[in-house]
Amino acid sequence: MKTAINTAAKTRSLPLAFADFKQLTKAGLAFSVVFSSLAGYMLGADRLDLTVIMLLAVGGYFMVGASNAFNQVIEKDLDALMKRTRKRPVPSGRMSVSLALTVAVIFTVLGVITLYVVNPKTAMFGALSIFLYVCLYTPLKTKTPLAVFVGAFPGAIPFMLGWVAATNDFGIEPGTLFMIQFFWQFPHFWAIGWMLDDDYKRAGFKMLPTDKKDTATIVQIIMYTFWMILASIFPVTGLTGTLYLSVPAAVIIFILGVGMLLFAFKLYSKRDNRSARQLMLASVSYITLMQIVYVADKFL
Repeated sequence: MKTAINTAAKTRSLPLAFADFKQLTKAGLAFSVVFSSLAGYMLGADRLDLTVIMLLAVGGYFMVGASNAFNQVIEKDLDALMKRTRKRPVPSGRMSVSLALTVAVIFTVLGVITLYVVNPKTAMFGALSIFLYVCLYTPLKTKTPLAVFVGAFPGAIPFMLGWVAATNDFGIEPGTLFMIQFFWQFPHFWAIGWMLDDDYKRAGFKMLPTDKKDTATIVQIIMYTFWMILASIFPVTGLTGTLYLSVPAAVIIFILGVGMLLFAFKLYSKRDNRSARQLMLASVSYITLMQIVYVADKFL
């Protein structure tokens, strides 16, 4: 009887442990980062190498998972104060700090090794993204709204990382991809910050540029969305080396960007959480569709 009970308990605990692992490494976010990296790789590669694609995907997941695991260990007490995060495995007590830290360290090592097999520059940028996210962005979140600016650097690396993985080189092309995703970070995260402002304030996080849901915050959202659009279509000028964008593709991306901009203006008009959520969803759609258009434009 006891054996049957123990077996049943273990059977139930395995899905829970897997769910906790996904929460610790933020699997959904990790997959979106891997998607950006693979898009950058396809743009930079003369021919697609399945081995490199697999290494980039696995290594990218390790690096993002490591960053998130370190973040949740550092912020466990603050996460416990917020409705959105208090049920995460570490603050809820379902996972020990030592286990989470072990996962973070192992993922870091495996991530650097995996990306190093691709090429040294890819590993360097991957390691840099962990350092910036864990050692600068995470501690700054309770100190200054400039944390989002700092966090935009590691957040903008994935699109660029794929190009570096394909070419083992950093120049105007990956720099342009970096700038596109860099400017995108601000409207995306400030829309989230607007929605979750009350929750963030419980933990002392300063996620909005003025630390308030005010006109100045929305004006900055609009401004960075505008710069994002310009950066996204800039390759149509032919001034970005071998990173090329056709006129039809640029028009499509411009229309996508204007659509996102309209949601930013809607937030300016409504100033409510519903509009902020719509802007956040529009930003996710934009970054995904924009990358698909870039890749399709190269191969079609």
